[in-house]
Amino acid sequence: MFDIGFSELMVIGIVALIVIGPERLPRVARTVGHLLGRAQRYVNDVKADINREIQLDELKKLQSQVVDSARTVEDSLRKGFEDVRGSVEAPLQEAAAQVEAPFREAAGEIATLGQPAPAAPAAADNPAKPNA
Repeated sequence: MFDIGFSELMVIGIVALIVIGPERLPRVARTVGHLLGRAQRYVNDVKADINREIQLDELKKLQSQVVDSARTVEDSLRKGFEDVRGSVEAPLQEAAAQVEAPFREAAGEIATLGQPAPAAPAAADNPAKPNA
């Protein structure tokens, strides 16, 4: 961050020793150390928050892309299913009608067999029996 070498730190230390004095210098150095530590932790927290926000934004974009691609796949599968269903359904219905036709005819014949026979002619119409 700051490009400060050892010689520059020595100059700052000597000036601080002269200005602050030898009795207060350790206490000031400790306070400055604590403040720099807090500032460093704050900067690290801000960096971490920014990185989390960036990752969250990237994840949201990725999620929207996945949802869009899933929707596209679903639509194409639905269209393909409908196409296959349309091409298979009509021939299957025709085949089913052809298979059912003989059964319907047989059912009609069975229904006519189950009906009562026509009534016998009345006695007056029957010449074999004399009228009384």
